Amino acid sequence: MLDLTVSNPTQADIAYDESAIVQALSSRDALRYEPSPFGLISARQAVAETLSATGVAVDPAQIALTSSTSEAYGFLFKLLADPGDEVLVPAPSYPLHEHLARLEGVACKRYRLAYDGAWHVDLDGLRASVSPRCRAIVAVNPNNPTGSFLTADEFRAMASIGLPVVCDEVFAEYPLKEGRHIARAKDFDASLVFSLGGLSKLAALPQVKLAWIAVTGRPDRVVQALERLEVIADAFLSVGTPVQLATRTLLSSRRPALDAIRARTLSNLDCARSVLDGSAASLLDVEGGWYATLRLPATLGEEDWALLFLEKEGVYVHPGHFFDFESEPFVVLSLLTPEASFREGLRRIALRIGSATARV
Repeated sequence: MLDLTVSNPTQADIAYDESAIVQALSSRDALRYEPSPFGLISARQAVAETLSATGVAVDPAQIALTSSTSEAYGFLFKLLADPGDEVLVPAPSYPLHEHLARLEGVACKRYRLAYDGAWHVDLDGLRASVSPRCRAIVAVNPNNPTGSFLTADEFRAMASIGLPVVCDEVFAEYPLKEGRHIARAKDFDASLVFSLGGLSKLAALPQVKLAWIAVTGRPDRVVQALERLEVIADAFLSVGTPVQLATRTLLSSRRPALDAIRARTLSNLDCARSVLDGSAASLLDVEGGWYATLRLPATLGEEDWALLFLEKEGVYVHPGHFFDFESEPFVVLSLLTPEASFREGLRRIALRIGSATARV
């Protein structure tokens, strides 16, 4: 079976600076425990310096470390909402938001991403979704799985609503279009912004468990948010000392993995365009991240296509409804898949589509 949903970089034949990573995680200083609600200042400084190098300047004092972006979402839903409140989340998008919100007693209310040759936020629909119980807007930049970056105008429109913005930017360092200006959440005039990132994507190290929340916005609101967030973080103290001590090295040694992933995603995207050219399937526009979306002929339903690819061709893909696409049939493929498997899987998909549509 060819798995075209591969999303774990540690199982995708990605090159790492292995010696630097192993050495960084073996410090004897890890035998000493020095709890700090937001994480060790040395680790937060390393994160701040890395963000600054990517064009996102933030004070280390405004960074809180967590064990994952999932935990970061949990902390922020605790901070911003009471049970029964709502947060706005994009659709289509990663399906974990609803589960994380529900665990905090919070409801997700979707706002629409529309496609007309490129993805964009349905801003009228976003504004119409705001209710008296809405407490935050969740944005994903670039979105998973659509791969669409938010524009400056979309950020400004979100900021104008007046709600805190939780912006997940874990895939921001994986653009798929040269020369594309990437707008970042903290650069826009929202009163309170929580930007999320982590080693899982930035250094392709999901197993070491380190992520962060950068808090920016109006100074008085930032101070208040940090004071309250500190209480939540202090109750968990979840980030391990070894990874905090290793943070600077893990970030500085990320280049081999980062470059390998950028090269592979671009190569696989070019492959998809080539293999699908002239077929009855179409590749939707994608600007960044690790995923690509195919629109399939409506001669079969989405689930039927996915099962047909699996049972007849031995190719595993995600159907679009996993990500709350508003219509079908779509399938989502991972551009992180090793190139040979990706090309062969796409070849089989194209042949199967051609065979199925010919019979119809």
